[in-house]
Amino acid sequence: MKLQRKNRLRAVAFGAIAVSGALVLTACGSDNNSGSDTGSGGATKAAGNIKCDGKGQLLASGSSAQKNAMDLWVKNFMAACKDIQINYKPTGSGAGIQEFLQGKTAFAGSDSALKPEEVAKSKDVVKGGQGINLPMVGGPIAIGYHLSGVDNLVLDADTLAKIFDGKIEKWDDPAIAKLNKDAKLPGTKIQAFHRSDESGTTDNFTKYLKATADKSWPYAPAKAWAAKGGQSADGSAGVSSQVKQTEGAISYFELSYATANSIKTVKLNTGAAAPVEATSDNASKAIAEAKITGTGQDLALKLNYNTKAEGAYPITLVTYEIVGDKGNKADTLAATKSFLTYIASEDGQSVLKGLGYAPLPAEIAKKVRENVATIS
Repeated sequence: MKLQRKNRLRAVAFGAIAVSGALVLTACGSDNNSGSDTGSGGATKAAGNIKCDGKGQLLASGSSAQKNAMDLWVKNFMAACKDIQINYKPTGSGAGIQEFLQGKTAFAGSDSALKPEEVAKSKDVVKGGQGINLPMVGGPIAIGYHLSGVDNLVLDADTLAKIFDGKIEKWDDPAIAKLNKDAKLPGTKIQAFHRSDESGTTDNFTKYLKATADKSWPYAPAKAWAAKGGQSADGSAGVSSQVKQTEGAISYFELSYATANSIKTVKLNTGAAAPVEATSDNASKAIAEAKITGTGQDLALKLNYNTKAEGAYPITLVTYEIVGDKGNKADTLAATKSFLTYIASEDGQSVLKGLGYAPLPAEIAKKVRENVATIS
């Protein structure tokens, strides 16, 4: 009973909810899959600082990295906007983009921006427009590990690359020992876990490895894991669960999963004066160095994985909400804009830090709100 109560409290803390019932498929396009009257007739009302436009049900899917944030956002929004239901499925970035490009969802969550070929394909779904990337959630990709007796572990990019490529197999390897002179490292076999599904988290992690340890990481960054060997699990929940229960395990996942599962995390030797811990504040320092590379309404960002700024944690991702700039369905447009406006607002961003995420820099959040307002 104590375990059940603990799990219930944790679910409440992360705002976990379940939304049931038939869902209206609300992707961009010319087909009208819903009879709901929310295009022009949906009521507009103020509920606290949340503006509720439209009504009906929205379906979205994608990034599992933002699941805990999305759970709380949806809970807060639906408490204020009784006529709107939102179901977000954390299927992974690759699956989310695929469903959006198939016209199945109102928007997708992805931890990496749309590729040019995906933008081109989106034009077949979003009539008269295209898919755009709106940054919404920032945060560190923690390197979680399970090694009894070792509570403070430092690694660098080169060592991480060799661990995840199977070149370093034991925890007492000289390369690890050199970085942890005061630690009593056991000869335990390293159990490296990676995502089995296509994931923006994998994409960002391998971008970091390629940018900082090119000689030790010969693979091109991608959503799909490219290195041989290791073990795999589905989603951030899957790999973090494996680390929690497996002695000698190590994997990469969002800080919120490490926090929720009480998993120890690696500090990174980035070349700064001191190793950097995976925290929301340290991730924000890295995101502040990002440059906007998107054009028009697209706000895709380029992160600096090579930062050596003091306290800047470089393995950081930004999750985008991907939506059409034009040609969205009239019956769900108002509700979609209302929800995206809320999560980009100061109120929406303010809840992120408590969940282990990093709020967007104020100037980027402002641009996101301005662009959401122009969606049609």
